[in-house]
Amino acid sequence: MSPSFIEQVHYIRIPVKDLEQSVQWYRDVLGIQLLNITDDPFAIFKVNEGAFLLILVPTDDETFAHFTVNKEPAFSIGFTSPKLSEFHQHLINNQVNVEDIQEDNGHSYFHFYDPNGNKLQVHW
Repeated sequence: MSPSFIEQVHYIRIPVKDLEQSVQWYRDVLGIQLLNITDDPFAIFKVNEGAFLLILVPTDDETFAHFTVNKEPAFSIGFTSPKLSEFHQHLINNQVNVEDIQEDNGHSYFHFYDPNGNKLQVHW
């Protein structure tokens, strides 16, 4: 194996239909920090103290940040939360399309969708 020139993942871009609505949702419902809205326009979010950034990219195309397996949506972005049950209820209280909490060998997780239909996962 050759040595890697890559140090880390810096950001992931997520397609959104309505940038203003999406900024509000990611900031107010998910509670992540908005750093900037650029002139492009892109909305740049920081996820806690890590180097990882989440960038919302407006598009009119019918596209998502997830993919399909056997024609079923499969998430490509996974978050962690030590308060999984509380977060699950918080999303329900905010009318988010959220699936039930699942268990898999001591690993708990659930899937939810942002207002643009992007499938996301959170686990602990």
